[in-house]
Amino acid sequence: MFRKIKLVFYYTILYNLPNSRFLNVCSKIRVLYLSKVMNILEYDNGSKIEQGVYVSDCKNISIGINCRINENVFIQGANIGDNVLIAPNCSLLSVSHIHKDKEIPIVFQGETDPNPPILKDNVWLGRNVIVLPGVTIGEGAIVAAGAVVNKDVESFSIYGGVPAKLIKKR
Repeated sequence: MFRKIKLVFYYTILYNLPNSRFLNVCSKIRVLYLSKVMNILEYDNGSKIEQGVYVSDCKNISIGINCRINENVFIQGANIGDNVLIAPNCSLLSVSHIHKDKEIPIVFQGETDPNPPILKDNVWLGRNVIVLPGVTIGEGAIVAAGAVVNKDVESFSIYGGVPAKLIKKR
C-alpha cells in the first residue's frame, strides 16, 4: 500500500514538474526521489530524469549512475547501466500479451512474465526507439532514432531500422 502512495506522489507531482531546461532543480528532485524513495536509481549529481518519464510500478527497474533519460520515456521494466543516454519518446518494454490460443480473444489470455531488457554501460538510444522484452543492448552501442529492437545488439555497434539491424561497428 505504501508503495502505491509513493507512486501516486510521483505521478501527480514529480512526473509533471517542468523540464530541466527551464528549472534544473526539477530533474534533481526527480533523481533524488527515484533514488532515495523508490530505490530504482543510484544517486549521483550527473543523472537527469526529465518530465513525463513513466516508471510503471517501479518493479523490475534499475538505473545506474550518470544516466540521462529525456522526456516522455516509457519504462515498463529495464536494467539500465551507467552513462546511458535515452532520447525522448523511447519505450523499454518488459512484458507482452499472450496470443497462443486463436479461440480466445487476446485480451483474455494475459501477459507474459516480466523479462526486462538490459542496457549495458554507455548505450545511446535515439529518439522514439522501442526495445522489446528480453533484449540486451551491449556496451557502447548506439540505436538509431525510430528503431524497433527485437534482438540483442552487439557491443560498440550502431543499429537502426525496423526491425533494428547492424549498420556498422564503432
